[in-house]
Formats: sequence, C-alpha cells, structure tokens
Amino acid sequence: MPGQQGLNAGVLPDPGITYANMTINYSADTLKSGNGSTIPLNGSYDIWAVENIFFYVPKVKFLGAKPAFMIVAPTLANGSLTLGSETSPNGVVNAGGFGLADTWVQPVTLGWSLKRADINAGYAFMAPTGRYTPGASDNVGSGYWGNNIFTGSTFYLTKNKGTTANLFTNWEIHGSKTTGQGTNATPGQAFTMEWGLGQALPLKKDFSQLLQLGLIGYDQWQVSDNGGLAAPNIPANRLPYYSVHAIGVQSTFILPVKSLNFFFKFEDEYAAIARPQGHTIVFGGSYTFRIPKPQPPAKK
Repeated sequence: MPGQQGLNAGVLPDPGITYANMTINYSADTLKSGNGSTIPLNGSYDIWAVENIFFYVPKVKFLGAKPAFMIVAPTLANGSLTLGSETSPNGVVNAGGFGLADTWVQPVTLGWSLKRADINAGYAFMAPTGRYTPGASDNVGSGYWGNNIFTGSTFYLTKNKGTTANLFTNWEIHGSKTTGQGTNATPGQAFTMEWGLGQALPLKKDFSQLLQLGLIGYDQWQVSDNGGLAAPNIPANRLPYYSVHAIGVQSTFILPVKSLNFFFKFEDEYAAIARPQGHTIVFGGSYTFRIPKPQPPAKK
C-alpha cells in the first residue's frame, strides 16, 4: 500500500531497538476503468490498518554501511466494500473483514550516511499470514507471497541539513494464489515510487524540538502481465494494468535528544487506472531504545 514513506526515506534509526506504530486509512468512492474513465457505481471502499513495526540496528558496520533488520507484525486490518449498481443483486454488494493481516519481514537493509545524503537499500518479503479463503468476502490477507527490492534516499539540499529531497522506490514480485474457481492467478509485478520535499524548523533555539513540514506524493504502476486465469477460460493477462498517482502533505514533530517523533500525512489521488481512486491518511510515531544508551552531558 503506497503512502507509508514520504520524508526521511533514506534515514535509518540509531543503533538499538526502535518501535514504530503506523495507522493507515485508505478511502475511495470512485472506481476507474482500464482507460481511466469513472465506472458509474454508488458506493465506497475503506480500509484501516494498524502496523506495529520493530527495527533492530546493531552498532556494527558492514561494507561501510549500517545494517538493519525489521519486521511489521502484528498488523491489524479492517476493510469494507459497499457498492451499488443496477446489475448487482438487490442493487448492493457488501463485503468486509477484520483481523491479522500479512506479515512484512525485512531481513536485509544496508544504510550509508554520507556528507550530504542518507541512502539505504534492501530486500523484504511479505508472508501471507492474513486470513484468506478463495472466494470469501471477508479476507484480510492477500493469499500469496511477495518479494520486494527497495531503496530509500534523503538528500540534504542545505549545509545545515534542514532542507531535504527524498525518494523511496520498491519493486514488488508476487507469487501465485488460488482464486477459488479451480484456477490460480499471479498478480503482475508493481513498481512504487514515493517522494518528498521537506523543511525542518527549530521550535527551540537549542534544536531540542523540531517541526518538519513537506510536500509528498506517490506513484504506483503495474509493470508486468498478470499470470494464470482470472476465471475459467479467461487468461489473467487480459486484465488491464493498474496505476495510481497522489500528492499531499506531511508534518513531523521531532524530539532528537529523546529519539522520539510523531508524524501525520495526507495524500489525495488525482489519477488512477483500473483501480479505486481516493485518498490516504497515515499517522503514528516512533521511539528508539538506543544501545548503548547515550550519556547525559557532563555538568560544568
């Protein structure tokens, strides 16, 4: 799901254990066809996900980089779909589910801190731990394994590192899943790009409190054919490729000395093809249990 990155995309936590909580809401009341036109349906699509994110960063270097390990679990998700049309039974289609979603595991991440940039790259996989039953209307999981190759970059445009340009990229390769119609389907590969331009403002003269404001956005494209069968005797590669584009804002309140921050993001989708078009809201925070624990400044 795009919208989880934004500002500080290339920055890894300090050595230690970091806990982050991220709540995501995606809401849409518009459905776009394969040519980008609006499909005349009355209804909405709404999903909430609460992610519990754990980072471990050892105080070592590998190839000049800081290694990091991450897992996102458990993730609680709630989704609902309500559509009305003249062709559906009684004019209404209702679906929804609640429970534990799939698990994101990031076993390999390397981060480099340069003079005017922080850059990281790595590999992650998505395990289909969420409830999935072919043909069910209350699924929470995807039903397939996913592989992700990603990069994150934060470039400091000013000497004091207050102004940043950020870019996150992710290439998704999906496994197959059972569709419940005696067929298997493999979703096409996808490429996601998230970007952001940010400015940090000191709220106190000693820089113990910072407010970061920025313009952010995301773009996502399907980049390969779907595999298998979408339905009996219907090849999945006949389905149109999807894409979506969004722009929005982010604010982050940072307490550097306490290794604590809180963030809020809003991104509105201004174009989409072969998928819903709506908006994404993300909010949460993170705290780092630094290892070794930083020593207080010596009293004079």
